[in-house]
Amino acid sequence: MSDPTETIRREMVQEINHDPNSRPALAERYGQVWDTKEMQEDFEVLGFMAPFMSVRRKSDCQKGSLIFQHDPRYYYSFSPE
Repeated sequence: MSDPTETIRREMVQEINHDPNSRPALAERYGQVWDTKEMQEDFEVLGFMAPFMSVRRKSDCQKGSLIFQHDPRYYYSFSPE
């Protein structure tokens, strides 16, 4: 099965993880940032294709996506569907 997004996603993963940002830097650029525990408290994970995750926000069942970086593992840039 061909994934037309694979090349761009691989490039994004490499760029994000080559020089990962600190939590304050991510928050300044994207707004709210979650560590793994916080993300699990606020969202149900529906699936992922790095660097994106499909999620459902628990507070209002709003589906959307998050971006994540590997180390340190932070989730950010919630985008509702």
